[in-house]
Amino acid sequence: MSSSHHHTASGRPLRVSPAWVGGARPAAGSADQDHLLPVREAVWIWSVRRYARLALWSLPAAAVLDGWLTLGIDTPPGPLAVALTADWLSTIAMIALTALLTATRTRRAAILGLLTGVAGTMLTLPLTALPPGVPAEGAPLTSDQLEVAATVAAAVSGAGWLVLGWAVFRSRLVNPADGILLMLAAAAMGAGSYARQPLPTVGALLLLAAGTGLAWTGARLIPRA
Repeated sequence: MSSSHHHTASGRPLRVSPAWVGGARPAAGSADQDHLLPVREAVWIWSVRRYARLALWSLPAAAVLDGWLTLGIDTPPGPLAVALTADWLSTIAMIALTALLTATRTRRAAILGLLTGVAGTMLTLPLTALPPGVPAEGAPLTSDQLEVAATVAAAVSGAGWLVLGWAVFRSRLVNPADGILLMLAAAAMGAGSYARQPLPTVGALLLLAAGTGLAWTGARLIPRA
């Protein structure tokens, strides 16, 4: 017997689940009952949220690497490898946080923060390997222009985290204090080359506190299978 959207291969009715897993069930006979998903799709959504819950731990890991860079301590891989790893973990954390907030009222702000943060990362990557104030050979930008570009890249990346922090603060899904810490960390990160010690280190500590709180809270949002 062929399967359809409403029946399994055995011919039994296919159970359905609300489109937003964990959301309130619509009243009987209401128009919202039309917005139902097959169980197989509901399980897929649950898997995405489970990934988001686990991937949130990349945020405190990125904060630790960022804080290590601000201390100026020599590391065996070199500062370039540490910076690239921190940016990669930050991007994963942005995606995970946005996925976790898609079922909240601040999902549009979270998506805006994700897109802004990714844009900041894309602006930062070409400048990461260059020493401060030293343009690449054949580059069309002067050293002063490169400094301005680095400042703009840091400001865009900080703006992305600022919007995500606002989304966390207004979401009512996690602790609002984590959103405040995230916004304060974003302000410190957005200062870019104008930041002086201990502001970069303080920003990394604030990001570590916010990331740990979000990851710890996110671990309790979805029951483990």
